[in-house]
Amino acid sequence: MNQEATATLIEIELDQHMTGTTEPLRLCVQNALQRHFKQLDGHETSDLYKLVMTEVEMPLFESVLNHAGGNQTRAACILGISRSTLRKKLALYGLDK
Repeated sequence: MNQEATATLIEIELDQHMTGTTEPLRLCVQNALQRHFKQLDGHETSDLYKLVMTEVEMPLFESVLNHAGGNQTRAACILGISRSTLRKKLALYGLDK
């Protein structure tokens, strides 16, 4: 599957019962960051990369692992990463239990 088709598949529903819309994941992240900066009200932020990666990676790994029936080898293949990388990430986020 090419990258464009994959990007098309990666769309999430945003409060569809309220808005009736579906936005690509990248727009969801962009909108969330804009809200985050607005809430800062001029204050500085730090560790933004870590915050965003945690917010995106945790549900990604949880969902893919669930889809793979808990099979880490299959989940790693779906994600396109090595099983050892997946295991490290799962441990990092406390998902290895």
